[in-house]
Amino acid sequence: MKYYLILSWLVTILVPFALIGLGLRALLTPAFLRVEYNMRYFPPDEYGFTKEDRLRWAPYALDYLVNDADISYLGDLKFEDGTPLYNERELSHMDDVKRVTQGALRVWYISLALLALLGVWAWFGNWWQAYRLGLMRGGWLMVGLAVTVGLIVVVGIALNPNVFWSFFSGFHSLFFEGDSWLFLYSDTLIRLFPIRFWQDAFLLAAVIALGGGVALGLWLKSANLR
Repeated sequence: MKYYLILSWLVTILVPFALIGLGLRALLTPAFLRVEYNMRYFPPDEYGFTKEDRLRWAPYALDYLVNDADISYLGDLKFEDGTPLYNERELSHMDDVKRVTQGALRVWYISLALLALLGVWAWFGNWWQAYRLGLMRGGWLMVGLAVTVGLIVVVGIALNPNVFWSFFSGFHSLFFEGDSWLFLYSDTLIRLFPIRFWQDAFLLAAVIALGGGVALGLWLKSANLR
């Protein structure tokens, strides 16, 4: 087997990582928070957070996930009465989330870098068609994954909440130990990020990845790839 056939399949595998990472990065922005909290269907906080409160406090959590600060960045936050915004269990979980998030972002950066380097190599190494074929296969692979996740979310929202909850629990079991990610409804993390937040987050990430996958698949197919 020629080396470029193996490299073509490497490109295929890298494409979903690149597109999923793009979706993740889009979620880690204040713009997503503003859109999400302004949705009419977004559930109110029965413990008293207003939309303005959520827009005040939630960006700190997102900033923490992408900056170089330690957990005191969140631990020093306090309500007007001096009560800490997050309890110790929440802070411990956010520390874990930061580790997972930054690890995922590193994978994204590496996948983008490898795709770029492989692209240059393919162009000058006379295996450009195999590279493009790898991109197209990766795009359609991403379409399949994104549609699967999107269907799980839609069914969980519209028909059976247990469908999404099972998926959400399984997702957490891959990255976190035991029930360290479960909290009381009165805890700040749940008040800021209820289950509907995560349903919409997964759905948006799936839509972004789906769009990227379709674009790669159709664009390369229309380019008369053989």
